Amino acid sequence: MMQIRSFVVAAGLLSCAAGQQSGSVVGGTVVTRSSRAAAGPTPRLPDGKPELGNATGVWVPRAIHDIAGAGGDPAQKTKMVEKIVDVPFQPWAKTLYDSRIANLWKDDPEGLCLPPGVPRMMTTPFPFQIYQLPDRVIFIYEGGAHIWRIVYTDGRPHPKDPNPTYLGDSIGHWEGDTLVVDVIGLNDKTWIDAAGHPHTDALHVIERYTRTDSLTLHYETTIDDPKAYTKPWTASYTIAFEPGWEPYEYICQENNRDLNHLIGK
Repeated sequence: MMQIRSFVVAAGLLSCAAGQQSGSVVGGTVVTRSSRAAAGPTPRLPDGKPELGNATGVWVPRAIHDIAGAGGDPAQKTKMVEKIVDVPFQPWAKTLYDSRIANLWKDDPEGLCLPPGVPRMMTTPFPFQIYQLPDRVIFIYEGGAHIWRIVYTDGRPHPKDPNPTYLGDSIGHWEGDTLVVDVIGLNDKTWIDAAGHPHTDALHVIERYTRTDSLTLHYETTIDDPKAYTKPWTASYTIAFEPGWEPYEYICQENNRDLNHLIGK
């Protein structure tokens, strides 16, 4: 079936609903999965590891505004994430977070076509694919500036002094059926989520990817930034798989209507 994607821009937040021609997209919102086949067991590679995609389809994140589930957009709370998190802000970080909400997120870097960073890439509602190789796992993102990410799984350590980037330096290993990714070397030019949780260049992110069945990826992220928070905190949610879909070409700069909405107050 032909893919249909509907884009909605409001209050500085670009959101996307993806569906099938069978009518699962209504008014720009995914309302049902009744047309999809029932989930099967987790597919596996010949070595027994879970297969995380390998171009047989795409993962489609929901537009999760606030991964802590407690602030920002009141329309998106625990229905999007598994639990509400009492975020342990440092005082300056709470002040900045509150100011971003008060001015309607007008300074959101994603509205300027900049990469969302980690973990926000996993809440930006554009499809992505995962490719597994013997020594690395590669993420190909349709949105978020149409970028890729390499997670090395060959046992190498992080560089001692990584050059700060939008996606940082990622190394991974398997714990049973879960891919655990350790990320450092992130710059301070991104927001943790669309709600505006801040971070510094001291941010250390630990991600856990678990394919629980053929259509579901469980994602967990731990935020550890002692300059912005008094202790680490963790958020989690699920991401749906669409078999047979492929990423579209996506160029943010060609049709960036988001800027007209980043007016603040």
